[in-house]
Amino acid sequence: MAPTLTLKAGTSWAEAWQRCLAAAPEAFRDDRVLNLWNAAWHADGRALPAISPVDGTPVAGPPRLDRATARQAVRASLDQHRAWRHIPPAERRARVAATLDALAQHRELLALLLVWEIGKPWRLAQADVDRAIDGVRWYVDGIEPMIAGRAPLDGPVSNIASWNYPMSVLAHTLLVQALAGNAVIAKTPTDGGVACLTLACALAAREGIPVTLVSGSGGELSQALVRAPEIGCVSFVGGRDTGAAVATAVADLGKRHVLEQEGLNTWGIWNYSDWDAFTALVPKLFDYGKQRCTAYPRFVVQRDLFDAFLSAYLPAVRRVRVGHPLAVERSGDPCPELDFGPVINAAKAKELRDQVTEAIDRGAVPLHRGKEADARFLPGQDTSAYVHPVTLLNPPRSSPLHHAEPFGPVDTIVLVDTEAELLAAMNASNGALVATLSTDDRATFERLAPQIRAFKVGHGTPRSRGDRDELFGGFGASWRGAFVGGELLVRAVTRGPAGERLPGNFPDYQLMP
Repeated sequence: MAPTLTLKAGTSWAEAWQRCLAAAPEAFRDDRVLNLWNAAWHADGRALPAISPVDGTPVAGPPRLDRATARQAVRASLDQHRAWRHIPPAERRARVAATLDALAQHRELLALLLVWEIGKPWRLAQADVDRAIDGVRWYVDGIEPMIAGRAPLDGPVSNIASWNYPMSVLAHTLLVQALAGNAVIAKTPTDGGVACLTLACALAAREGIPVTLVSGSGGELSQALVRAPEIGCVSFVGGRDTGAAVATAVADLGKRHVLEQEGLNTWGIWNYSDWDAFTALVPKLFDYGKQRCTAYPRFVVQRDLFDAFLSAYLPAVRRVRVGHPLAVERSGDPCPELDFGPVINAAKAKELRDQVTEAIDRGAVPLHRGKEADARFLPGQDTSAYVHPVTLLNPPRSSPLHHAEPFGPVDTIVLVDTEAELLAAMNASNGALVATLSTDDRATFERLAPQIRAFKVGHGTPRSRGDRDELFGGFGASWRGAFVGGELLVRAVTRGPAGERLPGNFPDYQLMP
């Protein structure tokens, strides 16, 4: 009989909220977070109710601004930008470094907020905070040669990002953009992360970083955050539907842009035999329930190897650990080692379950379905946002699971007989961010990898977004605008010599770094 679990001591949402009030009283009220614009915190906007995907606990919702107030915030950010761009680089470095020290001081609180707001397991929540801090320190230490001969943009950088990496993607990017001499604007993700971002921005604002943080619907704020003439660059991370609208707007305006969009990242298996190595990798591929832009939800497998693939894959997927990220046997125990907790909300969980049911009804073969009995939950907790691992063979072409990224713990497998079929199946989504090909023969990998439409292709190992000097981008519809990572992130948000062509996918050219 499984032991009865309890919430780890000191980790409740109420305790986390009280710690926020103590750490940054200027940014938090008793019942809500505030918006930050014109270098001040404002109790404006309509605060929406929100619940944690972890167990349905009420949490802070985004205080959504109207269009007129968002326009005021953008105008004020331009004033900040015009002052900040003349701050000497050494002083910018000192202020960003001080911000990183403050973030490190509040590391555990930031991670706990990520657990409650977006359902990250404790290990991954801490890693998200650490990657933000360590990544920006790399830029602080090496920014001078990156900005030599370059100047800040003419206006602030507007950032619209998805909810899944508030620190290691969004906060990281904001601080590097500011380090390069720009004022920065961020829209809080609609689905979660508002308290974590508010605390991070409060710590940055205390050090004089010109940051604006606002909440609101994309439709209401897009005129200000994307189309406003004051904006010098738009940085977007999210899905293709929303990204296409942003891409159209920035192309019409000729505005500098970085648009990271989803793609179906695939893992190919061809003439391969190192199954022990593959088995060890499978659970890691389920980190955070595959709710990340570099997840691998599709395996393209040589038919002759399908039996060996299943022998390696199924035992590994059965070991994937799911549950409440803060549920422990004794209140003083460390947080559990989980691969993932909930997906972002109950609506997404239902969507995924419905897609799986529909795919099976139309002919997909279920190879594995995780069971709630194997998960770690508190007695009687709300589990509506949890989806247990699912693996389907041959999803029908009519199913979204055939051609799109599920953004959840659902794997699909497609069988192929020829190299041409392998490449066609791996390129199913008109471009991807990452891909991997597992093959014993290095020459085969070198021959096939350039034909896979992904920005990064691994040989038997997963690829990731990367940190520090590792570049990042995408092929096809998975990316629009300038590539980032390393020096390219700084180049994307600064002006170089006249006629400079940035590496990236632009309406009139594509240039690889």
